[in-house]
Amino acid sequence: MISIDLSGKVALITGGTKGIGLGSALKLGEAGARCVLTYRWGSADEAELFERFEAVGAPRPLLVGADVANDEDIEALMDAIGESHEGVDFFVSNVAFAARTPTLASYKKRSLFKSLEYSTWPLVSHVEAIHKRFGRYPAYVLGISSDGADRSYPGYDFVAASKSVLEVFARYMGSHLREEGTRVNVLRFGMVATESFEAMFGEEFWTFLEGEGIKRSDLLSPEECGEAVLAMCSGLFDAMQSQVITLDRAMAFEDNMMRRFERWKVAKTSA
Repeated sequence: MISIDLSGKVALITGGTKGIGLGSALKLGEAGARCVLTYRWGSADEAELFERFEAVGAPRPLLVGADVANDEDIEALMDAIGESHEGVDFFVSNVAFAARTPTLASYKKRSLFKSLEYSTWPLVSHVEAIHKRFGRYPAYVLGISSDGADRSYPGYDFVAASKSVLEVFARYMGSHLREEGTRVNVLRFGMVATESFEAMFGEEFWTFLEGEGIKRSDLLSPEECGEAVLAMCSGLFDAMQSQVITLDRAMAFEDNMMRRFERWKVAKTSA
């Protein structure tokens, strides 16, 4: 087994108290990294979070309430990190926020700009803020994306658009920061069983999946996403730069009409 030791390293994960962000933080922390987690909407249950980190032998994380789209909050975040750390080694841009767009009539320019402000621009603004505050860029920058740009998800239009721009920015940032020794890549996850997923598509979706012969456990878990983030920060993939990597358990490959037809035939024969 290859042991990954990130002791002495600092990881900043936006939206790090839930879902993919928390899954990533726990895996990085388990490897020894000291994690800084930001949150905005709702209150983070500090006691519960600290218990989860303690359970995996991870250092206690620093929790900072910060709006990723607010420059003053970002500056205060950097100051908070600077009180106990000399820089940021890993930056994971994880926050995604966008209005649901069930119809074309629900498209609003202001809402689109807000989606970009929260789901795309923090990749740039936080990396620049880290450099300004500490005089160096993170060694690893990861954007968290989704496969919504390539698949049709109801009401997901603005999320997909903002994540598409995130992917383009990340690829170009990789070119700009290559000489700085910074690896910039994107992890594009398929469907992940998280609270935000249920908020977007509803609890009823799980009932539908069961009817299709797909279990909830067939979807990615936040823990699996965290393992992918850890791998990208481990040094084992340092030859990778400006890449968008899809992880979806081949769901996009196998979820098509012919596969559904096969499932339908099996169900019809079994009935």
